[in-house]
Amino acid sequence: MSGFWIAIGALIPSIGLGVLFYFVMRSIIRADRNERAQLAELDRQEAEAEGETTSEK
Repeated sequence: MSGFWIAIGALIPSIGLGVLFYFVMRSIIRADRNERAQLAELDRQEAEAEGETTSEK
C-alpha cells in the first residue's frame, strides 16, 4: 500500500501544473476573445462615424 501513496505523491505535482496551465490558458483565451470583441465594436463605431461624416459632405 505504501507504493500506492508514493505513486500518488509523484503524480500530484504534474496534476497541479496541469490545472495551473488550464487556468492560465483559459484566462488568455478569454482575454483575447474580449479584446477581439472590443476591437470589432470600435471598428463598427468608427465605420458608423465615418459613414455619417461622408454623408454630411
